[in-house]
Amino acid sequence: MNKKKSGKQAVSSKLTKTKVVLHSKELARHVPSTRPFSRDRLLTMLECCRMVYVKPDTGSQGIGVIRVEKKEGGFRYQSGSRKHEFSTFQAMFTSIQRRIGSRRYLIQKGIHVLRYSGRPFDFRIMIQKNPSRKWECTGTAARVAHPRKIVSNGSQGGTIFQARTLMNPIVGQEKTARLLRHMNQLARLTAAQFSRVYPAMNELGLDIAVDRSLKPWILEVNTRPDPCPFTKLDNPASIRKIVRYARAYGRSYCLTCSKAKKAPGR
Repeated sequence: MNKKKSGKQAVSSKLTKTKVVLHSKELARHVPSTRPFSRDRLLTMLECCRMVYVKPDTGSQGIGVIRVEKKEGGFRYQSGSRKHEFSTFQAMFTSIQRRIGSRRYLIQKGIHVLRYSGRPFDFRIMIQKNPSRKWECTGTAARVAHPRKIVSNGSQGGTIFQARTLMNPIVGQEKTARLLRHMNQLARLTAAQFSRVYPAMNELGLDIAVDRSLKPWILEVNTRPDPCPFTKLDNPASIRKIVRYARAYGRSYCLTCSKAKKAPGR
């Protein structure tokens, strides 16, 4: 792997970023199986997993992500808020292929994540080089998917919560604290991996989902993360630190976040 690449440039390919993470045995245990999109791979992974996500190799904000499922008596996929049912795999594959065209896509094993009010949620963890040039986790936000959508991104109408607000009622304060520490450790290990390949990298945003057995899974690593979720938290400490650290390494953000929703007051 070329270690001379500049971390000042965002890494656009999700598959490339996944391969960086997989070089760590510890991290590899927390990465869902991810493969380049093809007909045979889609069929094989559906036979094995029954639910997968088909996503663009490049892109952001959850745009173009498709959830594909093998159901009793047929197949189904959802893109945006629309669901499509098929009696055969070939009919479904033809429809998906028509939708994605010649763009490069990936297939990722689906994770049955924790839910809030029936809606899936995951976490965005921000990790940055601090002014002392050491990696530091600067924020964690929970993102609850829009009621009719499959992705949790704020740009797709997701609602932003404090992580503990969602996790404490599910597993209690002690397990929540332990889980959040574990996710921060995964973020630090990921940052160390990326630093080896892209030494000038200054920031990462990890999308981490937690399954029903409380195992965290790294769904995606963003090399030019949007701090928008942190503007929706009641406590402004995270976004202030994120902006301050970014300024130190020469990045500024647009903090106008109109599509993400703030969690209702409690």
